[in-house]
Amino acid sequence: MDFALYIAACLYFFFPAYMANAAPPLVANHSKLFVDLAKPIDSNYKFFGKPLLGNHKTWRGVLSELIVGTGCFQVLFVIHEIFHLNLYKLIGFDPYLINPLLVGLLISVGAVLGDLFFAFIKRRFNFKPGQAFIPFDQINYCLGCFVVLQPIYGFSVVFWCVLILLTFLIHIVFNRVGYNLGLHKAKW
Repeated sequence: MDFALYIAACLYFFFPAYMANAAPPLVANHSKLFVDLAKPIDSNYKFFGKPLLGNHKTWRGVLSELIVGTGCFQVLFVIHEIFHLNLYKLIGFDPYLINPLLVGLLISVGAVLGDLFFAFIKRRFNFKPGQAFIPFDQINYCLGCFVVLQPIYGFSVVFWCVLILLTFLIHIVFNRVGYNLGLHKAKW
């Protein structure tokens, strides 16, 4: 198998997680959608005197991640089927044995859980929102997807290694672009 094609298949499958991860800052900064949900998930609750997650982790962000990631997977799944791309099988994922709505939702839930878990960890170490926590800022949603998807679909170690490495690199590039365009405040 051509390794470049394998990488493309990994990225195609995981693209909804990238989009889900990008949704909260875009929705927060450039949209009037779900304004009533722009409230902290943790309701400013303190855990041993420190914020549980931080006031920047909002219900609007979670909802935008779930909608964008799930919707993106549906679109890519339809494109995959219409054009008979056969990319999913390259990564050991049989598209005929899945419910695409469920897979899209699971990818999105994994992205959310990874993001929230590492926000919790950052608060324990007194990191402020946006402060660098390399490499976890870049791959938190990838690790969350691993926890959610791996027990169900059993992807290979190579699949996850490729995704973690590519996600790290892609995240840095796109965050720098987003920072320079004023889309978000953190370079990381």
